[in-house]
Amino acid sequence: MTPSEAEGIEVSLVLEAIYRRYGYDLRGYGTDSMNRRVRAALAKSGLDHLGELQHRLLANPEFFASVFEDLTVHVSEMFRDPGFYRAFRERVVPALRTYPELKIWHAGCSSGEEVYATAILLMEENLYERSQIYGTDLSVGTLERAREGVYSEEQARTFAQRYAESGGKRRFEDYTRAAYDRVAVQDRLRKNVVFFHHDLVSDYALGEMHVIFCRNVLIYFGASLRERVLGVLKDGLCRGGFLCLGASESLPAAFEGAFSTFAANERIYQLRGDA
Repeated sequence: MTPSEAEGIEVSLVLEAIYRRYGYDLRGYGTDSMNRRVRAALAKSGLDHLGELQHRLLANPEFFASVFEDLTVHVSEMFRDPGFYRAFRERVVPALRTYPELKIWHAGCSSGEEVYATAILLMEENLYERSQIYGTDLSVGTLERAREGVYSEEQARTFAQRYAESGGKRRFEDYTRAAYDRVAVQDRLRKNVVFFHHDLVSDYALGEMHVIFCRNVLIYFGASLRERVLGVLKDGLCRGGFLCLGASESLPAAFEGAFSTFAANERIYQLRGDA
């Protein structure tokens, strides 16, 4: 057995311990990326061996909470991939206007940036008042940051640039307020937004959604888990609802019959009426 194979076994034992002790199932995540994150968590902990890491994870829930934040990915940005938002505004929004009420789910919302981007877009298209937006994530810590909606000035500058590139109709600053040395989203963007804990691996779908965003989440899953999660997302959509994936993601062949490709380059799919 090579050292890398032995380490792979140790990592799998750490993930198994987390699942059996705390109920979070990270076992189906992409092997290479998870191995890197576990090794990084070990280095950060100051411990010498993965066996020691596993023991402390089992014995110390507070230590687990800190390590768990490192094992799950929290990368997000308002109006990331501006072309996606232009396509959503120009092509999906006309379809959404046909509904008297809208339910929108951001699955794996991280610290809320894309949730608030959607709120801004819907507000500019006069759809926000009839919308309910749900932001869910596996990490309790990132959900707290999402509820706060406070970001650095450097982040805000990037958000403003992306907003303009995405076809924004006003100034990004019209939706924010100063918060000491940081920038916070205005309260009106929170009115129809709810954040709560949800595990895409083990929890049921939120039902009858008109749009589900799950962008740049599936890339961290292995093939089997990816299909399982896509099944959850499919079950959460109403007929004719839209599934929005990340730029590097696509539907596996097993789901091609259930969805039609609505905007290929932007990875927007529509659930067929007979699915």
